[in-house]
Amino acid sequence: MLYSSVSAADKRRAFRERLASGELLRFPGAFNPLSARLIERKGFEGVYISGAVLSADLGLPDIGLTTLTEVAGRGQQIARMTDLPAIIDADTGFGEPMNVARTIQTLEDAGLAGCHIEDQINPKRCGHLDGKAVVDTDTAIKRIRAAVDARRDDDFLVMARTDIRAVDGLDAAIDRARQLVDAGADAIFPEAMRTLAEFEAVRAAVDVPILANMTEFGKSELFSVDDLRSVGVNIVIWPVSLLRLAMGAADRALDVLQDEGHLTSQLGSMQHRADLYDLIDYEQYNRFDTNIFDFTITKE
Repeated sequence: MLYSSVSAADKRRAFRERLASGELLRFPGAFNPLSARLIERKGFEGVYISGAVLSADLGLPDIGLTTLTEVAGRGQQIARMTDLPAIIDADTGFGEPMNVARTIQTLEDAGLAGCHIEDQINPKRCGHLDGKAVVDTDTAIKRIRAAVDARRDDDFLVMARTDIRAVDGLDAAIDRARQLVDAGADAIFPEAMRTLAEFEAVRAAVDVPILANMTEFGKSELFSVDDLRSVGVNIVIWPVSLLRLAMGAADRALDVLQDEGHLTSQLGSMQHRADLYDLIDYEQYNRFDTNIFDFTITKE
């Protein structure tokens, strides 16, 4: 009932243990707390919280317009609703190295299991759009060092994302990944890889876990879990998929409502009330109310 009974520290510790096992961990993107609970119900290993989704939820493009307060607040709402570890997109850290340090501690306090900090210039662009620009190596390293130095829980995962592949090519991405690991990054997120061979090359270059971003309509081919496992990927995310599916369904349903004046034909596509109540554990709330208010006053 209410929120997860598993502490943030326990989630982080369990996440680290599973990551160290070498298995491939699947982190679908949650677009709200309820979808995070559904991800857990379906048996996935973790929840991803996308910056693009958080921006879109506010009706904004993913160009660095969201603030640390907005991201941490939404991250907390999602992370506390599930027993799974949640990792969040922290963009460029919301400022200079001191801001990056504050970002890490704020996300720790919000109950996240980890985050990634990227090497784009600020303001940033979506990682799968053209026209990106990245900072110099020194600046990228300072961001990661600030993040690592600031964390208070060693199990909080500091992941370094590099967007340099689309700017200067694969060799530059491999060099940048190595430098970010040397700076203390616990994991590497090589953005916009185009082939399995590119993921395999990054995997061979670093001795920390790597993440694959399987976002639709982007630069990367949509590889299967088995494909990614075969080249040594450790985490795979589908950051915007559930939001895209939900918004696609909403768009089509509104067209039907305009055309037909009712949604009777759409009932089969809807989550049933009973399924929603089961997902939010409505019965547990009812039992709580009954136990609290169903009492008898006796005369002495």
